[in-house]
Amino acid sequence: MEHRTIGQDPKTRREVSVLALGAMLMGTATDEETSFAILDRYVEAGGTFIDTSNNYAFWYHASQGGESEALLGRWRRSRGIGSEVVIATKLGGRPNAAGLAFADTAKSENVEGLSAKVIRESAERSREALGVDKLDLLYAHVEDPLTPLQETVEGFAELVADGTVGLLGVSNHWSWRVERARALAAAAGLPGYEVLQYHHSYLRARTDRPGRRSPDGNQGVVSGDLLAYLRSEPALTLVAYSPLLSGGYVREDKPLGPDHDHAGTAPRLAALREVAAETGATANQVVLSWLIGGEIPVIPLVGASSVAQLDESLAAVDLHLTADQRARLDAAY
Repeated sequence: MEHRTIGQDPKTRREVSVLALGAMLMGTATDEETSFAILDRYVEAGGTFIDTSNNYAFWYHASQGGESEALLGRWRRSRGIGSEVVIATKLGGRPNAAGLAFADTAKSENVEGLSAKVIRESAERSREALGVDKLDLLYAHVEDPLTPLQETVEGFAELVADGTVGLLGVSNHWSWRVERARALAAAAGLPGYEVLQYHHSYLRARTDRPGRRSPDGNQGVVSGDLLAYLRSEPALTLVAYSPLLSGGYVREDKPLGPDHDHAGTAPRLAALREVAAETGATANQVVLSWLIGGEIPVIPLVGASSVAQLDESLAAVDLHLTADQRARLDAAY
């Protein structure tokens, strides 16, 4: 599998596969045996970039999360997995108590947040669960308006300084908050966010609809503003979660919903199906190939509930769209 460099500092940068594997439901909705089989197949195919979070998947068993990290730790130990596989995790969105509904965690006061104390303590729990001395990549999972941004920046930087974290990332933040945090870090000579994780796919999601945490829109969705920011900062890496829209491209029982209820969806679906027919690939595979090889290189983050489902995504790595096919996909509105 092809690889891509994330990070700039020779001390912390890593080479990772161009397709990342999400472990969100491993240990809950996806049982251990199946999860291990998916992970084994991913590594066998050359995959080296696995994603989780300290709050996955709290909503499944009404817990505070941690099941996914714990499963990955058991898998690593049982397979003798070392630093050749990069495991990214996140903190900031873990519920303060078990039993909270998913909707409750949209309120900042109900989740752990991004204080310096939480950053240190949660990162330590993640290292223990994963069975690693150093977290390869640690994300700020959600915005925390209750903590000064300077404190968050310094809290993450302390972990890099003491060698327990390598790269820093950010997810589901407004672009201006990302830039402000990076500017604060740069001004203080501290490491800043280098990897950005957002929801991104071929179909464009509406950005005028309220998000889980803001009435002003969904800050977790890639917008034109964020794409412009990435063009101006080519050293940053974009990781795209939910690129296959939970089956929305290929399953009639998975409707796209109101986020894609706009005039641009139909022509883009038509272009996607046309290119899929030409290549003999599935719509999902064309979407992943489009993301991987685009003007702004993207690392798609895919989930899988079976080895067969993973194999479909893995095949997309070897699908190379022609310049004409890519131009038609890009031009569809």
